[in-house]
This record gives sequence, C-alpha cells and structure tokens, in this order.
Amino acid sequence: MPGILLDTLRGTNARRRPLWLMRQAGRYLPEYRELRAEKGGFLALVYDTDAAAEITLQPIRRFGFDGAILFSDILIVPYAMGQDLQFLAGEGPKLTPRLVDNALSGLTQVPERLSPIYETVRKVRAALDVDKTMLGFAGSPWTVATYMVAGEGSRDQHDTRAMAYRDPGAFGAIIEAVIQVTVKYLCGQIEAGAEAVQLFDSWAGSLSPTQFERWVIAPNAAIVAAVKARHPETPIIGFPKGSGEKLPAYARETGVDAVGIDETIDPIWAARELPSGMPVQGNLDPLLLLAGGEDLDRQACAVLDAFADRPHVFNLGHGIGQHTPIANVEQLLATVRAWER
Repeated sequence: MPGILLDTLRGTNARRRPLWLMRQAGRYLPEYRELRAEKGGFLALVYDTDAAAEITLQPIRRFGFDGAILFSDILIVPYAMGQDLQFLAGEGPKLTPRLVDNALSGLTQVPERLSPIYETVRKVRAALDVDKTMLGFAGSPWTVATYMVAGEGSRDQHDTRAMAYRDPGAFGAIIEAVIQVTVKYLCGQIEAGAEAVQLFDSWAGSLSPTQFERWVIAPNAAIVAAVKARHPETPIIGFPKGSGEKLPAYARETGVDAVGIDETIDPIWAARELPSGMPVQGNLDPLLLLAGGEDLDRQACAVLDAFADRPHVFNLGHGIGQHTPIANVEQLLATVRAWER
C-alpha cells in the first residue's frame, strides 16, 4: 500500500498531514557530519552509493519523515552533459567550462555519470518501509542553466539573464539540452524505484513575467509531458522558488501534479489562487525552524490551517539550514503530527 505522502500527492486529503523537509539529509545532522568527515568531499559522497543511501536514510531513522529525498545535487545533470564539477570548501560548486560564450557544442556527454545515482535510489527503496515514499529530483532547466552559463551560483543570475536576452537562440539550445538529459535522468530514477519526483527551480524568481513563461513554464511543461508519457502514475512536484504572483500560472500550465510554495508566499493567498484540489507543499520559513520557540508552533499551525481544505504536504519554504537544532525539528514534528483536520 502506498504511504500517506504518495496518496496526498495523488490528491487524497488525509486527516494527518504528511511531512518531509527539503535538505533533510544533510549538514544539520551529526550522523551526516560524521560520515562526511570519514568519506571526504560532497561529490565523493554522492558517488559512493552506499554512503549516499545511508545519508538519504538517516533522517528517516531519526525522525520518521514520510518521504526520503535522494541525496544528490541538481548539478549532476551538467556533470553528465560534460562540464567538470567541483565543490570547493567555502566557495560552493564550480562548473567548467563556463557556457557564457556558448560553448555547449564543445561538451561531450558522459551519461554513465548518472548510473550511480540510480543505484542509490535502488538501495534506498529496498531499505525503506513500504509506507515511506522514495523521492527523486532534478533541477529545472532555468536554474541548471544559470550555473552552466556562469560556472557558479550568483545572487541575481546576471550573466545568464543577459545571455537569454542577447542570444535567445544559443541560450534556448542550452535549455533544450538540459530538458533532454533531465527527462532521461528522472525516468531513470523512477525506473530505479523513485515513487515521486521534484523539479527544483531555485532561481525562478529572478525572471520577468515574459522570460518566466519562456524559460520556466515552457521547459518544465516539456519535462513533465515527456516523463508522464513514460510514467503517467508518478507524481511530479514543481517548486518554482520566488515565483510570487506567477505561481498560479506555473501550476496551471506546467502539468505538475503538486506545487511547492516558498516562504515568501502567503499560504492563504496560495490556497485561494491555486487550482482547486491541487496538492500543495510547503511553506514554513526555514529560519523560523532555526529560531524555534512558540512562534514556530504558531506559524506551523497557520500553514496547516491555510491548506486544510486541499491535499497538503507539510514542508519548508526552502532547504533546512545547517545550524538548525535537532530539538527544533522534533518540536515541529510534534506540532504537525498533533494537528488534524
């Protein structure tokens, strides 16, 4: 029997609210820090399938979340497309060569770089109880392309936005290439045991409305259609962080089964404006979870109340911070699990 998370993503409005947290497998957990110190750098962990499976399972053992999110990174796709990927201490990820000068044609794809990720999914799914949902993911094309073009993360995605305006044909070729690899990647995860997948568009909020339609909605719609053609029963969660008032259009036009909501969105507004009956996910501020206290309980209940009349997966508005106290996560779990419709 599918677990409550999978049922909710398929449209069931259960009395108890399923819960998982973005970045729940990671640096705030002492068991993760211990394993990373033993094994080495981030990319080494991702490609050690036993270690990656263990990290994915750690928060399930500790907290009993309803879903296990694959331990990996959105930049595995450009890595498989032929860019070199490094995670430098204190600097974040670096991709070379940068595609700011349209060097896509110089890349040689290395599809075998995706295979270990599928093996991690298989190992996690085999270890999970049947009532826990295995979640796969990928980055959405716009967000992935921002790293590919600039070679690293940036606050305003200046280089990528400029390229998209200056040479939309060349930039569109990058987006199309990312779409094709992402479809294969998500389908591979599903075939390895992922029961639902999430598309992360972390930098969607940096685009104007017309560019949002072109570089966020259209590419995500293409991915959803292609994945659904092969795996029609697998729910797809779309998470266009920072989309604001453009969120309803994203929900209507991409074909996603559920939409993730960041912490800047008023949940009452989202409950009113999003398509009726559509499952939603979110949207507690990760910094509130870091701070804890009575306001954590109040705001968590406000999110729960706002989405009482539709299927809702409780989550954060973005990833859990590395300095978040374990006790605060336990407090949140107790609050969410005690709430009933």
